[in-house]
Amino acid sequence: MPALDDRTDPNTLPPATDALPKELDHLIAACAFSEAERAAVYHAIETRRDVRDQFRSDPLPEDLVRRLLEAAHHAPSVGFMQPWNFIMIRQAETRERVWQAFSQANEEACLMFEGDRRAQYQRLKLEGIRKAPLSICITCDTQRGGPVVLGRTHNPATDVYSTVCAVQNLWLAARAEGVGVGWVSIFHEDAIKTILNIPEHVKIVAWLCVGYVDELYDMPELAVKGWRDRLPLDKLVFEEGWQDCEDM
Repeated sequence: MPALDDRTDPNTLPPATDALPKELDHLIAACAFSEAERAAVYHAIETRRDVRDQFRSDPLPEDLVRRLLEAAHHAPSVGFMQPWNFIMIRQAETRERVWQAFSQANEEACLMFEGDRRAQYQRLKLEGIRKAPLSICITCDTQRGGPVVLGRTHNPATDVYSTVCAVQNLWLAARAEGVGVGWVSIFHEDAIKTILNIPEHVKIVAWLCVGYVDELYDMPELAVKGWRDRLPLDKLVFEEGWQDCEDM
Protein backbone atom coordinates (compact mmCIF):
# COMPACT_ATOMS: atom_id res chain seq x y z
CA MET A 1 0.00 0.00 0.00
CA PRO A 2 1.39 3.45 -0.86
CA ALA A 3 2.74 5.59 1.99
CA LEU A 4 0.45 8.32 3.35
CA ASP A 5 1.42 11.98 3.44
CA ASP A 6 -0.47 15.13 4.48
CA ARG A 7 -2.18 15.39 1.09
CA THR A 8 -3.47 11.81 0.93
CA ASP A 9 -7.15 11.17 1.59
CA PRO A 10 -7.37 7.67 3.13
CA ASN A 11 -10.87 7.28 1.64
CA THR A 12 -9.44 7.37 -1.88
CA LEU A 13 -6.99 4.50 -1.40
CA PRO A 14 -7.86 1.17 -3.04
CA PRO A 15 -9.13 -1.41 -0.57
CA ALA A 16 -6.78 -4.13 0.55
CA THR A 17 -7.22 -7.21 -1.60
CA ASP A 18 -6.18 -10.82 -1.56
CA ALA A 19 -6.51 -11.17 -5.36
CA LEU A 20 -2.79 -11.62 -5.88
CA PRO A 21 -2.45 -14.58 -3.51
CA LYS A 22 -5.42 -16.26 -5.21
CA GLU A 23 -3.76 -15.78 -8.59
CA LEU A 24 -0.57 -17.30 -7.25
CA ASP A 25 -2.55 -20.38 -6.29
CA HIS A 26 -3.05 -21.05 -10.01
CA LEU A 27 0.62 -20.92 -11.02
CA ILE A 28 2.37 -24.17 -11.84
CA ALA A 29 5.97 -24.95 -12.71
CA ALA A 30 6.87 -24.08 -16.32
CA CYS A 31 9.18 -27.05 -16.68
CA ALA A 32 9.96 -28.81 -19.94
CA PHE A 33 8.25 -32.08 -20.77
CA SER A 34 10.10 -35.33 -20.39
CA GLU A 35 12.00 -36.60 -23.41
CA ALA A 36 9.23 -39.12 -24.18
CA GLU A 37 6.51 -36.46 -23.85
CA ARG A 38 8.38 -34.06 -26.13
CA ALA A 39 8.89 -36.80 -28.69
CA ALA A 40 5.16 -37.56 -28.67
CA VAL A 41 4.24 -33.91 -29.27
CA TYR A 42 6.66 -33.53 -32.17
CA HIS A 43 5.63 -36.90 -33.59
CA ALA A 44 1.99 -35.77 -33.73
CA ILE A 45 2.99 -32.52 -35.42
CA GLU A 46 5.27 -34.13 -38.00
CA THR A 47 2.97 -37.03 -38.93
CA ARG A 48 -0.33 -35.12 -39.05
CA ARG A 49 -1.87 -35.48 -42.50
CA ASP A 50 -4.79 -34.05 -44.42
CA VAL A 51 -6.85 -37.15 -45.23
CA ARG A 52 -8.86 -36.91 -48.44
CA ASP A 53 -10.16 -40.33 -49.34
CA GLN A 54 -9.01 -43.13 -47.03
CA PHE A 55 -11.69 -43.01 -44.33
CA ARG A 56 -13.31 -46.10 -42.86
CA SER A 57 -17.06 -46.02 -42.37
CA ASP A 58 -17.25 -47.29 -38.77
CA PRO A 59 -18.36 -44.58 -36.31
CA LEU A 60 -16.08 -43.00 -33.75
CA PRO A 61 -16.80 -43.67 -30.04
CA GLU A 62 -18.50 -40.75 -28.34
CA ASP A 63 -15.88 -40.50 -25.60
CA LEU A 64 -13.16 -40.15 -28.23
CA VAL A 65 -15.10 -37.44 -30.09
CA ARG A 66 -15.53 -35.64 -26.78
CA ARG A 67 -11.76 -35.71 -26.21
CA LEU A 68 -11.18 -34.18 -29.63
CA LEU A 69 -13.66 -31.40 -28.91
CA GLU A 70 -12.11 -30.76 -25.49
CA ALA A 71 -8.71 -30.43 -27.16
CA ALA A 72 -10.14 -27.93 -29.63
CA HIS A 73 -11.86 -25.99 -26.84
CA HIS A 74 -8.54 -25.65 -25.00
CA ALA A 75 -7.04 -23.66 -27.87
CA PRO A 76 -5.74 -20.15 -27.17
CA SER A 77 -8.01 -17.28 -28.15
CA VAL A 78 -7.49 -13.54 -28.27
CA GLY A 79 -9.13 -11.90 -25.26
CA PHE A 80 -10.22 -15.41 -24.21
CA MET A 81 -13.24 -14.82 -26.46
CA GLN A 82 -13.48 -18.50 -27.51
CA PRO A 83 -15.34 -17.64 -30.73
CA TRP A 84 -15.72 -21.21 -31.97
CA ASN A 85 -18.71 -23.50 -32.28
CA PHE A 86 -18.67 -27.13 -33.44
CA ILE A 87 -21.56 -28.33 -35.61
CA MET A 88 -21.57 -32.12 -35.67
CA ILE A 89 -22.89 -33.68 -38.87
CA ARG A 90 -23.50 -37.42 -38.89
CA GLN A 91 -26.58 -37.84 -41.07
CA ALA A 92 -25.80 -39.07 -44.58
CA GLU A 93 -28.53 -36.84 -46.02
CA THR A 94 -26.93 -33.68 -44.67
CA ARG A 95 -23.46 -34.73 -45.78
CA GLU A 96 -24.80 -35.48 -49.26
CA ARG A 97 -26.27 -31.97 -49.55
CA VAL A 98 -22.93 -30.50 -48.51
CA TRP A 99 -21.11 -32.77 -50.96
CA GLN A 100 -23.31 -31.48 -53.77
CA ALA A 101 -22.34 -27.91 -52.83
CA PHE A 102 -18.69 -28.93 -52.67
CA SER A 103 -18.91 -30.73 -56.02
CA GLN A 104 -20.19 -27.61 -57.77
CA ALA A 105 -17.43 -25.47 -56.27
CA ASN A 106 -14.85 -28.15 -57.07
CA GLU A 107 -15.81 -28.06 -60.75
CA GLU A 108 -15.37 -24.29 -60.70
CA ALA A 109 -11.97 -24.67 -59.04
CA CYS A 110 -10.85 -27.22 -61.59
CA LEU A 111 -11.46 -24.73 -64.42
CA MET A 112 -9.09 -22.25 -62.76
CA PHE A 113 -6.15 -24.50 -63.61
CA GLU A 114 -4.86 -25.13 -67.09
CA GLY A 115 -3.25 -27.96 -69.04
CA ASP A 116 -1.42 -30.62 -67.06
CA ARG A 117 -2.22 -28.85 -63.82
CA ARG A 118 -5.95 -29.26 -64.47
CA ALA A 119 -5.52 -32.94 -65.29
CA GLN A 120 -3.49 -33.39 -62.12
CA TYR A 121 -6.20 -31.66 -60.09
CA GLN A 122 -8.86 -33.95 -61.53
CA ARG A 123 -6.90 -37.01 -60.37
CA LEU A 124 -6.95 -35.91 -56.75
CA LYS A 125 -9.55 -37.83 -54.75
CA LEU A 126 -11.62 -35.49 -52.58
CA GLU A 127 -14.36 -37.78 -51.30
CA GLY A 128 -14.02 -37.31 -47.56
CA ILE A 129 -17.42 -35.67 -47.08
CA ARG A 130 -19.18 -38.80 -48.27
CA LYS A 131 -16.83 -41.39 -46.78
CA ALA A 132 -16.03 -40.11 -43.28
CA PRO A 133 -18.66 -41.06 -40.67
CA LEU A 134 -18.44 -37.63 -39.01
CA SER A 135 -18.09 -34.11 -40.29
CA ILE A 136 -17.48 -31.14 -37.99
CA CYS A 137 -18.20 -27.63 -39.20
CA ILE A 138 -16.12 -25.27 -37.05
CA THR A 139 -17.37 -21.71 -37.03
CA CYS A 140 -16.30 -18.32 -35.69
CA ASP A 141 -18.86 -16.08 -33.98
CA THR A 142 -17.67 -12.55 -34.78
CA GLN A 143 -19.92 -11.04 -32.08
CA ARG A 144 -18.84 -13.20 -29.16
CA GLY A 145 -17.35 -11.19 -26.33
CA GLY A 146 -19.16 -8.00 -27.34
CA PRO A 147 -18.15 -5.08 -29.57
CA VAL A 148 -14.77 -4.54 -27.87
CA VAL A 149 -12.57 -7.56 -27.17
CA LEU A 150 -9.21 -7.40 -25.45
CA GLY A 151 -6.47 -7.84 -28.06
CA ARG A 152 -8.88 -7.55 -31.00
CA THR A 153 -9.26 -3.77 -30.95
CA HIS A 154 -6.93 -3.16 -33.90
CA ASN A 155 -7.11 -6.48 -35.75
CA PRO A 156 -10.63 -7.87 -36.00
CA ALA A 157 -9.39 -10.98 -37.83
CA THR A 158 -7.88 -12.35 -34.62
CA ASP A 159 -11.17 -14.12 -33.89
CA VAL A 160 -10.66 -16.22 -37.02
CA TYR A 161 -7.00 -16.79 -36.12
CA SER A 162 -8.13 -18.06 -32.72
CA THR A 163 -10.61 -20.45 -34.32
CA VAL A 164 -7.88 -21.85 -36.55
CA CYS A 165 -5.93 -22.66 -33.38
CA ALA A 166 -8.91 -24.75 -32.26
CA VAL A 167 -8.83 -26.58 -35.61
CA GLN A 168 -5.14 -27.36 -35.18
CA ASN A 169 -5.64 -28.58 -31.61
CA LEU A 170 -8.34 -30.97 -32.75
CA TRP A 171 -6.22 -32.17 -35.65
CA LEU A 172 -3.21 -32.97 -33.48
CA ALA A 173 -5.36 -34.70 -30.87
CA ALA A 174 -6.94 -36.77 -33.65
CA ARG A 175 -3.49 -37.82 -34.87
CA ALA A 176 -2.61 -38.99 -31.36
CA GLU A 177 -5.87 -41.00 -31.28
CA GLY A 178 -5.24 -42.66 -34.66
CA VAL A 179 -8.07 -40.69 -36.26
CA GLY A 180 -7.84 -39.11 -39.69
CA VAL A 181 -8.95 -35.54 -40.42
CA GLY A 182 -9.47 -33.84 -43.77
CA TRP A 183 -10.06 -30.10 -44.09
CA VAL A 184 -12.49 -29.23 -46.89
CA SER A 185 -12.31 -25.62 -48.04
CA ILE A 186 -13.73 -25.80 -51.57
CA PHE A 187 -17.29 -24.53 -51.24
CA HIS A 188 -19.32 -21.35 -51.33
CA GLU A 189 -19.81 -20.33 -47.71
CA ASP A 190 -23.38 -19.11 -48.28
CA ALA A 191 -24.38 -22.52 -49.62
CA ILE A 192 -23.18 -24.31 -46.47
CA LYS A 193 -24.70 -21.64 -44.24
CA THR A 194 -28.07 -22.23 -45.87
CA ILE A 195 -27.85 -26.00 -45.37
CA LEU A 196 -26.86 -25.68 -41.70
CA ASN A 197 -28.90 -22.56 -40.88
CA ILE A 198 -25.84 -20.59 -39.76
CA PRO A 199 -26.41 -16.89 -38.91
CA GLU A 200 -24.95 -14.22 -41.15
CA HIS A 201 -22.45 -12.90 -38.57
CA VAL A 202 -20.96 -16.37 -38.01
CA LYS A 203 -18.10 -17.39 -40.30
CA ILE A 204 -17.34 -20.92 -41.41
CA VAL A 205 -13.65 -21.53 -40.72
CA ALA A 206 -13.32 -25.25 -41.42
CA TRP A 207 -15.30 -28.24 -42.58
CA LEU A 208 -13.51 -31.27 -41.16
CA CYS A 209 -14.08 -34.86 -42.26
CA VAL A 210 -13.25 -37.10 -39.32
CA GLY A 211 -12.93 -40.87 -39.11
CA TYR A 212 -10.67 -43.84 -38.59
CA VAL A 213 -8.04 -44.57 -41.23
CA ASP A 214 -5.85 -47.63 -41.64
CA GLU A 215 -2.93 -45.88 -43.30
CA LEU A 216 -1.44 -42.43 -43.66
CA TYR A 217 1.08 -41.12 -46.14
CA ASP A 218 4.58 -40.71 -44.73
CA MET A 219 4.64 -37.20 -46.17
CA PRO A 220 1.91 -34.75 -47.26
CA GLU A 221 -0.28 -36.29 -49.95
CA LEU A 222 0.09 -33.32 -52.28
CA ALA A 223 3.86 -33.78 -52.12
CA VAL A 224 3.50 -37.53 -52.81
CA LYS A 225 1.34 -36.80 -55.85
CA GLY A 226 3.61 -34.10 -57.21
CA TRP A 227 1.41 -31.09 -56.58
CA ARG A 228 3.85 -29.13 -54.43
CA ASP A 229 6.89 -29.86 -52.26
CA ARG A 230 7.55 -28.61 -48.75
CA LEU A 231 9.45 -25.32 -48.86
CA PRO A 232 12.88 -25.28 -47.20
CA LEU A 233 12.63 -23.70 -43.76
CA ASP A 234 15.88 -21.77 -44.15
CA LYS A 235 14.33 -19.75 -47.00
CA LEU A 236 11.36 -18.79 -44.82
CA VAL A 237 13.27 -17.48 -41.79
CA PHE A 238 14.27 -13.80 -41.97
CA GLU A 239 16.33 -11.73 -39.55
CA GLU A 240 15.31 -8.21 -38.51
CA GLY A 241 13.06 -7.58 -41.51
CA TRP A 242 11.57 -8.82 -44.78
CA GLN A 243 13.76 -10.40 -47.42
CA ASP A 244 13.10 -11.45 -50.99
CA CYS A 245 11.29 -14.78 -51.46
CA GLU A 246 9.60 -14.30 -54.82
CA ASP A 247 10.91 -17.60 -56.17
CA MET A 248 8.63 -19.55 -53.82
